Amino acid sequence: MKMFLISDNVDTLTGMRLGGVEGLVVHERQELKEALNQVLQDPSYGILLMTEKLSGQFPDVVEDLRFHRSLPLLVEIPDRHGTGRKPDFITDYVREAIGIQL
Repeated sequence: MKMFLISDNVDTLTGMRLGGVEGLVVHERQELKEALNQVLQDPSYGILLMTEKLSGQFPDVVEDLRFHRSLPLLVEIPDRHGTGRKPDFITDYVREAIGIQL
């Protein structure tokens, strides 16, 4: 299985290409939909990487993919500016999921 990156910046794509990962840079909703269609039509892609910033800009498109497709696995990655999450986001996630204070 191959990986594919959909990014909102060239730097992330350049770094991933050095590791052998193909990808595209998109900025608009229609570009994102076209890139997703390209990936979904090729069954050899098992993992779809997407920058957190891009997935945050178009959450409806990303949620549709998450809820209606089992492959490729969608993994959100931080870009060169880092993650937009709080430092204790895992603790908050567990607290919300099971209701236990850690």
